[in-house]
This record gives sequence, structure tokens and C-alpha cells, in this order.
Amino acid sequence: MELNSYDEWSPLKEVIVGSAENYTSHERELSFDLFFHDNIVRTEWYYPRLSSGPAAGPTRSTIKQRYVDELNEDVEGIAKTLESLDVRVHRPLRLDETTTQVRTLAWSAAVVPPLNVRDNTVILGDEIIETPPMIRSRYFETQFLTPVFADYFRRGARWTVMPRPIMTDASFDLSYVNSTAGGPTEVIEDPRESVYDVGPEMMFDGAQCLRLGRDIVVNVSTANHALACDWLERHLEGRFRIHRVFRLSDSHIDSMVLALRPGVLLVRSEAVAQALPEPLRKWKMIIPPLPTENTFPRYDDDDLVLTSPFIDMNVLSVSPDTVLVNDACPDLMRTLERHGFTTVPVRHRHRRLFGGGFHCFTLDTVREGGPEDYL
Repeated sequence: MELNSYDEWSPLKEVIVGSAENYTSHERELSFDLFFHDNIVRTEWYYPRLSSGPAAGPTRSTIKQRYVDELNEDVEGIAKTLESLDVRVHRPLRLDETTTQVRTLAWSAAVVPPLNVRDNTVILGDEIIETPPMIRSRYFETQFLTPVFADYFRRGARWTVMPRPIMTDASFDLSYVNSTAGGPTEVIEDPRESVYDVGPEMMFDGAQCLRLGRDIVVNVSTANHALACDWLERHLEGRFRIHRVFRLSDSHIDSMVLALRPGVLLVRSEAVAQALPEPLRKWKMIIPPLPTENTFPRYDDDDLVLTSPFIDMNVLSVSPDTVLVNDACPDLMRTLERHGFTTVPVRHRHRRLFGGGFHCFTLDTVREGGPEDYL
């Protein structure tokens, strides 16, 4: 089919499901800790530098193999569930175990597999837009999706790549982390200089967008996001309307609010609902039950937890009536069913270790909906 995806709920026909093959570790460096600032809990505060000295360089947080094995089982289960619902599933290229590093003019970083495929791409109608990454290790991640994107391009899709950042220390707007409590990164007043410094640059993830036909709600928390949003507005002028919300979260919007069908939102809290654009505040709001500790596996002190306990509201709609929900969340399933939805339980154990739920792990490329005006 031709590329066509305008919203989060229309009947799903084709989707990309990410890959976790050869996921071995997280690299702790500046961009990683800035991105996960709201959710990483550490007892010590530090500033991971770019320099190569033994005390100042990046550190690796190794992921236990049993978690990776179970993650791979669950990702394959997500793909099989979608196929059983008559959705065509595409997969990215696998990360070869010999590919361990990405290098640019300004830095080098470890490589991670293309698991959270929602992050570095946004599909808007008949256009693929690769977004400028916020984590150095994911700089070339969309290249794992090249065969899928190229096939849609041959069928008539537009294919655009937003400007790529250089990503030195000076590229990052630090105002959000310097003004919010929590996180592992100390207040940074002296980013390390580089000959490649150009100042703040576009950095932005597709998961900061809530797609509603002709309207797109975009979360903006830094100058990096704002620059990228400026680019989107100019690029999409006349085709889509951009609505900015500010600091709804540090970055992604899809564990804060998701649209389940026209007129119905799944919203983390009343405070989040009140921060939405005025037309959306008229929609029906479903607030999920608070997550409980027994919903999640127990982890060791050295396991790096990357997401908030609200990650399970990161559901995936297969149609206006059918939603994929983590099978560990019966209260959430009952809540959605009371509002007229059919829930499909799917296993997903280690979502807090790998930074994503069903919405994060998937990129819908073909839905039946069009550029409707829902607002």
C-alpha cells in the first residue's frame, strides 16, 4: 500500500515494529542523561564529559542478557499479535554484532538497535520525515529503516530528512535540566568547548507529536525542540497546523496523552489535560488508574530504569475501538473496556529498562484515515 498515516487511531493496515537484536548496554554520556533526565534516579550527580580521560569519558551500563532475551521474545510477540489482527508488519535491518560504534566529526558513541522506531521518524500523511536525534548513539538509527522507507518512496511517498545536528556539548539547551528537580545531571554552567561548536541546534523526536488529522500537537521543552518545531511549521505550511504545548514532559508526549479516537483522549492526569490546547480540553478524558509497584518486574540496584511508572499508558490503537495493552495492566484494560474499547493483552515485561511501550516500539505507516479537521 501507499504511505498514509494522519492520526493515532484509524484502522491500522501497515506498521514497522522495532528490533532489539544485539542490545547489550546503555552508554552514559551527556546526551543520554539529558534525554532521560526526568526518569533516571541516581544517588550521585555528575556531568559526563566528551573528553577521553578515564574519569571523564562515557560509561557503559551493561544490560543483563536475560532481560535482552525476554525483550526479544516480547517484541516478536508484539509483531505476531499485530499480524493476527490483519496488520502487515515491516521490520528494520538488524544491528550486526560487529557494528559497535558511530563516529562523526565531533564525537563517537556506541550503537543501539532500532527498537523505539517511533522516536526518530514522524509519518505525516504521505510523507516520511526523519527527525534530528537527541541521543548521540542513535544518530544513524533511521538507516536501519532504509529498505522500508525506500519501498514507500518507490510507491510515491515523500521522504524528507530534517537537518542533522553536530551535537557538541554547546548544541544542547540545558535550561530544562537546570530548572527541574531530579535526574542524574548536575547544573551545567561550563559545557566543554569544541572546534565544531555552532550553538543550539534542532533536536527533536517524532514521539513529541500527537497527530490529529490536519492538526499536530507538539511538546516543546527546550530551544532545540523549538528550532525543530519552527522547521516543521515552515515545511508543513498549508498542509498541517502545529499546536505547541510547553514542557508537558522533558521530551515525548505519548506517555502523557494519546488520542484513542476522535473526541477521546487517554491522559495521565487532570494537570496534563489542563495543559493541552483549548480545543482538545473539550474532548472526553480517560485518566488511567495509577500504576502499582507489582505491575513491574523487580530489578537490581545496578539496573538502569529509564521510564516513568506511567509507561503502560503508551498503548497502540489498531482501530478506533481496539487497543493493544500490556497484559500486566488489568486495571487499565478494565478502564478502557468500560469506555467501550476492546483491549488486546500483549506481554511486554521490561519496558522500563528499554525506554518504550507499544506506541514507542511501532511506527504506523498505513492507516485508513485522512487529513480530517478534528479541531
